[in-house]
Amino acid sequence: MFKDDVLERDVLLLEDFEGPQFVPGSHDPGSEEQDVTARAPSQHESPAREPASPIRPEAAQPKARDEVRRNGFLRRRPLVSAIGAALLASMVAGGYLYMDYADHFESTDDAFIAARQSALAPKVSGYITAVPVTDNEHVASGQVIARLDDRDYRVALSQAEAQVAAANASIENINAQLNVQQAQIAANQAQVDQAQAALVFAQQQAARYQHLQQTGYGTVQNSEQYTSQLHQQQSALLSAQATLNLAQRQVEALKAQRKSADASLAQAQAQRDQAKLNLSYTTVKAAQPGRVVNLSAAVGQFAQPGTNLTMFVPDQIWVTANFKEIQLDHMRPGDPVTLKIDAYPGRYLHGHVDSVQPGSGTAFSLLPAQNATGNYVKIVQRVPVKIVMDKPPTDVALGPGMSVVPTVRTDSSSSLFERLGRFL
Repeated sequence: MFKDDVLERDVLLLEDFEGPQFVPGSHDPGSEEQDVTARAPSQHESPAREPASPIRPEAAQPKARDEVRRNGFLRRRPLVSAIGAALLASMVAGGYLYMDYADHFESTDDAFIAARQSALAPKVSGYITAVPVTDNEHVASGQVIARLDDRDYRVALSQAEAQVAAANASIENINAQLNVQQAQIAANQAQVDQAQAALVFAQQQAARYQHLQQTGYGTVQNSEQYTSQLHQQQSALLSAQATLNLAQRQVEALKAQRKSADASLAQAQAQRDQAKLNLSYTTVKAAQPGRVVNLSAAVGQFAQPGTNLTMFVPDQIWVTANFKEIQLDHMRPGDPVTLKIDAYPGRYLHGHVDSVQPGSGTAFSLLPAQNATGNYVKIVQRVPVKIVMDKPPTDVALGPGMSVVPTVRTDSSSSLFERLGRFL
C-alpha cells in the first residue's frame, strides 16, 4: 500500500506538470509548488489515508521536476537536442583523431639555427688598402674580403728569388769543377799508365845488363846505370799514383760541396715559398660560400696578425633542437622534419634528423651538474638533435640563433586521419 500510494502521487504530479494548465514561465517556481501540493490530495487521495503515509509528497517533488523538465526540453527542442548530440559526437571523434595524429610526431620550441661561424683575420701585418665587400653581403668561395699593402712582401719575395738564383749558380760552378776534376783524373790515370810502361822497360833493361855483367860481357857501369833508371821509374810510378789519388779525393770534396750547395738551394727555395705565402696572405679571401657579418675592417686601418676583420657565416647551416629525453624513444636519424621559422611564419621548410647527441646538453657544459652533491631533484633533461635542411632557401637570410619550431615524424605509419583523408 505504501509503495502504491507513492507511485500514485508521482503519476499525479507528472500529469499536473504536463497538463494543459501548466505554462512554463507563467508562474514562479514557488507558486507552482504550492499549487501542485494543494491540488494533489483533493483530486486523487482521500484525507483519511494521508496521515497513514510516513513520507510526505513534497519529498519526491525535486526529482520529479528535474525529470519532467528534461523530458519536456527534449520534446520541445528535438532539433537542438539532435544538433547538440551530433556536436558532442564530432568533438569526441575529432579529439580522438587529433590525439592519434599527434602521436606520430614530436615537436619542441627549444630549437635554433646553428652554423660554424668564424672570424676572418689576416696572417700578416699591414695597412688595409681595400675592402671590396659590405655588411651582410653574400660572397662566393675565393672572393676577396680585404687587401693589405703588399709592397714590403714583394721586396722580400724578390730577395728570396735572388738567393735561389745564387744557390743555383753555386751548384752549377761545383758541377763545372767536378767535370774539370774528372778530366784531371783521366790525365793522371794516363800518367800512371805511362809510368807503369816505363817501369816495365826499366826492369827489363836492368835485368839484361845485370845478366851481361855476371857473364862478363857487360860493364858494371851499365848495370848500375840501368838499375838506377829502374828505381827512378818506380818512383815516377808512385808519384803518378799519388797524383791520381789526390785528384780522386778532390772529387769527393767537390761532391760534399755540391751537397752543401743543394741544401743552400733548398733553404733559398723555402724562403722564396714563404715569401710567396706572405705575399698571398695580404689578400684575405673567403674559404667557402657564406655571408659577411659584423664587418669592422676599414681602409687605412693597420691590421696586426689575428686582428678580427669580420665575422663569416657559411652557407652550410643546420638546426639544433633540444628535445626532452622522453621524446627520443622513437626518434632516429633520417626521420623527416618540418621546420617552421619564427622570422618567416608563412614558410615551412623540410629536413631530416642527422644525428642525436650521445648525452644531455648539461653534460658538456662548462660547469656540468654534480648530482652526487646536495639535494637531488630529478628533472627532465634536454638532448640536442642535429637537423639538416634538405633544400635551404636562398631568397631569405638564415643565420645562427634564429628560432625554429621543428616537428619530427617519429612514426612513419599512416594515422587514422590520413587514411580517412585518402579514402575520402
